[in-house]
Amino acid sequence: MWLLSIILPMIRLYLVGVKVLLYQLFNKSFKLPVLPKQNGRVAVVTGGARGMGYETSRHLASLGMHVVIAGNSEEEGLDAVRKINERGSDGKAEFLFLDLASVTSVRQFVQKFKGRALPLHLLVNNGGIMLVPEGETEDGYELHFGLNYLGHFLLTNLLLSSLRTSGKQESCSRVVTMASATHYGGRLDMNDLQGRLCYSSHGAYAQSKLALVLFTYHLQEKLVAGGLPVTANVVDPGMVDTDLYQNLCSPAQAAKRPVAKILFRSPAEGASTAIYAATASELEGVGGCYLYNGEKTKSADVTYDAAVQAELWKRSCLLVGLPKEVSL
Repeated sequence: MWLLSIILPMIRLYLVGVKVLLYQLFNKSFKLPVLPKQNGRVAVVTGGARGMGYETSRHLASLGMHVVIAGNSEEEGLDAVRKINERGSDGKAEFLFLDLASVTSVRQFVQKFKGRALPLHLLVNNGGIMLVPEGETEDGYELHFGLNYLGHFLLTNLLLSSLRTSGKQESCSRVVTMASATHYGGRLDMNDLQGRLCYSSHGAYAQSKLALVLFTYHLQEKLVAGGLPVTANVVDPGMVDTDLYQNLCSPAQAAKRPVAKILFRSPAEGASTAIYAATASELEGVGGCYLYNGEKTKSADVTYDAAVQAELWKRSCLLVGLPKEVSL
């Protein structure tokens, strides 16, 4: 039983990976259309200093946005800011420290951001980890669940007031959350969200991405019910050649190297759908979508279960110290 609890999540994850690679073998990467200028708009991009996050930040700044790169490495963040600002685009970038694995850090980031009295038109929940060894966040939560999901859950809720104030019915603020096809193989155990009964890094990563999809859909329902000028969508970047794969087991690492050169997307290609979701005119006022390779796609069946969405929301609020009915 213990062995199956480790092996099955691994099998599910790699089967999903094979399916994605076959799709990428026979289908070209989504090419961004000409996007509208974003002058005067402000974005927060978590994990915006490297990989897809950097490409997202860079492109948003090129469209005229003021991009706040939120990350846990000041050196990387400031280097990314320098490179973006040296391009001489219409927008600009700056760095603010954020550790998504710390509830205190998330709250401090929001306090600092709001202290700047900036508007907020876009939140891109991009930062994350994958297949790391078993560990806990500062608050005692399993690392994948705590950083990938709970950190973004809290950050989004605390920034909703800024998003709401900055949005207009004809020009909504947007929340774009980076998920993964691995959510199709994810399982959500409400009685063991921290994976303490039997830890599997594969299962923990897939669960964190499944939780992000469920959260996004429930958030969108709440936004619509409240009549707020904010939309929430979730993005699947495909399989992208980034540092996230450094924690693969040795055989998988060996197999990944030659395959990545042929079939993996580049970070810029992986970021394209997130950039599209963040800025495209045709998605104005549109929320609750799962976007893959530039198109609306069906996510896992369980993600549409309203009862599961609501239960996860309730438990998440308890874990991060928010009231169940967060004021939107």
